[in-house]
Amino acid sequence: MRFGLGVAALLGFPGAALAAGTIEGGVKQALNWPAIVMFLAFVSLTLGITRWAAKRTKTTRDFYTAGGGISGRQNGLAIAGDYMSAASFLGISGLVYATGFDGLIYSIGFLVGWPIIMFLIAEPLRNLGKFTFADVVAYRLDRVRMRALAACGSLVVVAFYLIAQMVGAGKLIEILFGLDYVIAVVVVGVLMVLYVTFGGMLATTWVQIIKAVLLLAGATFMAVAALSAFDFNPEIMFREAVATHPNGAHIMMPGTQVSNPIDAISLGIALMFGTAGLPHILMRFFTVRDAREARKSVLYATGFIAYFYILTFIIGFSAIVLLARHPEFFTVPPGQALNILKDLAGGSNMVAVHLADAVGGSLFMGFISAVAFATILAVVSGLTLSGASAISHDLYASVIAHGKVDEKKEVLISKIATVGLGVLAIVLGIAFEKQNVAFMVGLAFAIAASANFPVLLLSITWRGLTTRGAFIGGFAGLITAMTLVILSPTVWVDMFGYAEPVVRFKNPAIYSMPLAFFVTWIFSVTDRSGRAAAEREAFEVQDVRSQTGIGADGAVSH
Repeated sequence: MRFGLGVAALLGFPGAALAAGTIEGGVKQALNWPAIVMFLAFVSLTLGITRWAAKRTKTTRDFYTAGGGISGRQNGLAIAGDYMSAASFLGISGLVYATGFDGLIYSIGFLVGWPIIMFLIAEPLRNLGKFTFADVVAYRLDRVRMRALAACGSLVVVAFYLIAQMVGAGKLIEILFGLDYVIAVVVVGVLMVLYVTFGGMLATTWVQIIKAVLLLAGATFMAVAALSAFDFNPEIMFREAVATHPNGAHIMMPGTQVSNPIDAISLGIALMFGTAGLPHILMRFFTVRDAREARKSVLYATGFIAYFYILTFIIGFSAIVLLARHPEFFTVPPGQALNILKDLAGGSNMVAVHLADAVGGSLFMGFISAVAFATILAVVSGLTLSGASAISHDLYASVIAHGKVDEKKEVLISKIATVGLGVLAIVLGIAFEKQNVAFMVGLAFAIAASANFPVLLLSITWRGLTTRGAFIGGFAGLITAMTLVILSPTVWVDMFGYAEPVVRFKNPAIYSMPLAFFVTWIFSVTDRSGRAAAEREAFEVQDVRSQTGIGADGAVSH
């Protein structure tokens, strides 16, 4: 099976626009039966888990947080499963294959966000919150305005992430089964709704754990098999890669991927701080019993994710040499010499898929294809659950019903919201089939870094934060990030077709995140209202609970 798709641009990889162009309609290929069998086995297993979880999902706590009964080790693996998208696997390995050393910029950017979560966010989040991160920002501030802000930021992040995942999943199913794209997207949407509606967080957690194990196992086998071709000596691998790659020794130097310093810094800011503002990641810290397990979750997740990104680096560099030995993976125009960058079937995003074929044959390639889909489904389930909780818990229960709603009705609203999000995801997935949607995921990280992260961090650490400052500052970051991305080359030129962009940088976080912090600060320190004074005084009580866990749901923090 040869995929002619910009998969990294579709599956949630922020930098995929650099590696993939406009999404073209899928070309139906010969059926990959190993991949189909493994795909059906995965779906059957996860539907069985959903049925099991449904019997144990009765209350809002069960639905949103699996009853808080997930261990730190399990949650760490589930977080890794939620965070390690197929695009990280396919996209980063493709970027390393194409640009060499610079492909690491995304691996590092994704990874360094986790120490921020571990040392600044995880423990206070678990001690102060219950179901969503909006519980934290609304702890001592105005409940209605803070939950409205958090829900808006969460839903925008979820929407842009969800579109990319749906399009990518639809393309994979279209090729695996030979189905029309529309039918493929509907199939993915239905499965997603089933997992979340009936199984809630418990089913979603175990889908993510299974997916993480499969992805780590597949990537490990591929990396080990690839290294064996170089006698397990990375020095030999790098030397042969330099000799084979058209750019020669330049692949061992920085600057080939992101040469503009402003864009590089801005991208780094979005990836680092955006991670700490992603609602579907933050929601996972409420599935453990206390802050100690939350910290343990981050520790395990960081280890799994770091190990995974090391594997993608090995996969990318080894592929430069190993794929060049297989001319059947390339489509060379008549009369021209082979160019391993331009002529690879499906483009550089298909490096991992072709390498799986090279080191393990069609059976292993089928496994990797099925894992890629499992990865999408796990991420989509987590996104949908976080979006549904924002609607039911933050908007309906807390803003519309003013907290006067019984658990059964809130769970019902959440399930209705899940179905609604599923329908919306299907419609948008169909509508954006032929568009480059990579910018949507980049926008999701920028929004998370500009709208969610500043308000969340300041609500935990700064006594002077007021409702007025948080509300205006949060929306300032949200609106600025969205506006700058729309006016950037990625959207204004690539999508809208204008000759010149209004702004020349592609990543807005370097402007929108500091602006959000500044606006939040200025409108907080100038707030002299009686409510603001009470909110500042309430910080002392909040700080004790956030640091000690006294009064938190579950055991006291250690």
